[in-house]
Amino acid sequence: MASISSLGVGSGLDLNGLLEQLNQAERAKLQPIAQQVQAQEVQISAYGEIQSALAAFDDTVTNLNDPSLFQSVTTDVTGSALQAAASADASPGSYSVEVRQIATAGNLATERVADLDTIVTESGGELELTFTDDALNHGVAIAADSTLEDVRDAINADPDAAVNASIVFDGEGHRLALMSAETGEQASITGTNFDQLAAGNLAAEPGGMVSQVGQDADFSVNGIDIVSATNQIDDAIQGVTLDLQEAGSSTVVVQRDNDIIRESILGFVDAYNELKGTTGQLTAFNGEQGEAGPLIGDSAVRGIESSLRSDLAAGVTQDGELSLLSDMGLSLSVDGRLELDEQQLDIALADNPDGVASFFAGDGDTAGLAGRLAGTTEQLLGSNSALEGSINSAENRIDSLGDRFERTERSIEQTIDRYRTQFAQLDGMLAQMNQTSAYLTQQLGMLDAQMQEG
Repeated sequence: MASISSLGVGSGLDLNGLLEQLNQAERAKLQPIAQQVQAQEVQISAYGEIQSALAAFDDTVTNLNDPSLFQSVTTDVTGSALQAAASADASPGSYSVEVRQIATAGNLATERVADLDTIVTESGGELELTFTDDALNHGVAIAADSTLEDVRDAINADPDAAVNASIVFDGEGHRLALMSAETGEQASITGTNFDQLAAGNLAAEPGGMVSQVGQDADFSVNGIDIVSATNQIDDAIQGVTLDLQEAGSSTVVVQRDNDIIRESILGFVDAYNELKGTTGQLTAFNGEQGEAGPLIGDSAVRGIESSLRSDLAAGVTQDGELSLLSDMGLSLSVDGRLELDEQQLDIALADNPDGVASFFAGDGDTAGLAGRLAGTTEQLLGSNSALEGSINSAENRIDSLGDRFERTERSIEQTIDRYRTQFAQLDGMLAQMNQTSAYLTQQLGMLDAQMQEG
């Protein structure tokens, strides 16, 4: 079989050019299939945009469906006597706190040594630590020939010692300082038997001198006296943790955190409008450009918009009374977008915070707006949803079109091969005819010459 490069050699015709034109004409049959594949891919991409926008909206719905959001509180502290933090269990109110003394840890120090390399106990033994609370009393094993640093390390290595040991330089020498691990009177260290272990007069008093006795925190909340072994108190005011800093007066104001609720509702509105804008763009017809959106007239998209609009318009029944979006400062505009009157929302949060909470998050027995929407978005995003079904259908069509493309391409190749064979045969036939014509012309010429000579 003659190749494309040799076609036309025998006949003198541009058979290669003709074959290329036929090939292009045949391959034009693939273009509609490729365009259909592209259209399906554009649709799948558009469905993906809607899924993303719907998932983002679902996140805001889930947030509003959480009752703890509406129990969020903030604390405002005046005065430097304490710091405070509130949990959702805290009740709004104002609390006057008077701190008379903060809780401190007990401290005990030894006499000084001039050189840290000095052996402070030659024989070693058990260093007995005693506390106000006898249950904390404990013995620490001290090795023979220990320096002050060795004693410190042995104490800190014992998890039951109930003190923290350090070495303090007072300008003249080094002292072993012991501080109770916990604050409060009962946890205060009161002595040791260091005088029995130490070489020389290291312990000025039997066991060392107590430089500070541990004491409990002494304070009052709204005139009620309270004593605590620690400065972190989480049971004086329900849901509020106090961290006492110094003696003095402070006022703690606990109030509902309306800012975080407002931000959550604003996020809900923005996410819905973003979803609405996405569906609108993908289903619109651009009159100026004469182009239709990839999902214009799509039933799955219409179903999404219809379901969400029905939930938003239905309202919520609270204590036998129907509450509507408008009661929360929300409304649906003519184009289907949500609009928020922040002033109206602030009034609702101030006058009826529990009503706002139950409107969105429900009351335990009845789902609120967010709960109802959460159920809807779960269905719309589920594996059996119309949206997922549309994506699967588009993917199946792409697979089918791919098979059709391959079949058509094989058919084209077979057609071009057939043309190539026919052209080669034609080329050979014309070449033979040209050769015959040339031969006959030559013979006739010779015959004519002979006749003229005769």
